[in-house]
Amino acid sequence: MFFAFTETGFQTVEPEEIDETYLTAGYVSVEELASLYVRLGFDESSVRACRNAEGFFRSGVEAHRDYTFTELRILNADEGEDDRIALFLRRNLILVVDIADWDGSTKAKYLAALEQDPAGAVCCEKLLSAFLGQLLAGDHMVMEAMENLLSEKEEELLESEIDREFNADLLRLKKLLSKRHTYYAQLLDVVDAVGENANGIFVEERLFYLDNTAKKIQRLYEDTDSLRSSVEHLQDAYSSYLDIKLNNTMKLFTVLTSIFFPLTIIVGWYGMNFQSMPEFTWKYGYLYVIALSIVTVWVLISIGRRKKWF
Repeated sequence: MFFAFTETGFQTVEPEEIDETYLTAGYVSVEELASLYVRLGFDESSVRACRNAEGFFRSGVEAHRDYTFTELRILNADEGEDDRIALFLRRNLILVVDIADWDGSTKAKYLAALEQDPAGAVCCEKLLSAFLGQLLAGDHMVMEAMENLLSEKEEELLESEIDREFNADLLRLKKLLSKRHTYYAQLLDVVDAVGENANGIFVEERLFYLDNTAKKIQRLYEDTDSLRSSVEHLQDAYSSYLDIKLNNTMKLFTVLTSIFFPLTIIVGWYGMNFQSMPEFTWKYGYLYVIALSIVTVWVLISIGRRKKWF
């Protein structure tokens, strides 16, 4: 599927009808690329890279003599399996290769970028910027939702209303932020490499479109950095909360042990069963031991309250 941008609008064209004097945008599968790459002037090594795409972020940008090639891993909004595409950039040609567009979302974003501006105002640099902008559409809302979730977790910690999923939620959020951090770093690598224009396929005066896109990506990149730091701080606070809670529990057990330990001494003392002990034959010996135990506990409780043990 190829579209040519002319003065009257963009229209569908066949590969053999591509006119290099007009900007052309294409979206093809890996199989279609295999039959087109010679006609389009691409190297076989780039086609092999599409077939053997590993799905990692930051796969690198290759600047060939008359075109630029890179692979992109695209995050899905629903956090499902990531899409993977290859991007071929040549003077007046932008070709996207569908390596694994699972739900068609990347294709929809690419087509939306094609319809974004009037045909006469479109150039290769602007179209590339529009496509990257479509890939970033809605990301600020995702980041805001993550920030709100983090604020809720902070309030739960302050109110001591922590459930069993608290730490698991933080770990999931940290994993998502790390993934987005790498994703935005990948896009920044692509924009920077294209902006260098090593093979001279772009018009220098139009690269400011990519500069604007780079600023958007940089803001999202910095936001993920900030949120990751906040998650780490919250994890530290949660760890401190658990330590304090454990210390309070140990303090309670220590106080209880201190209060009731003298009773153990009394029990041991009168458990020796020496016949010469007068309490054994005393009429009120049993009541005496009960009273002694109560008084001992009361005295220790009074001391504990005075020293603010509890």
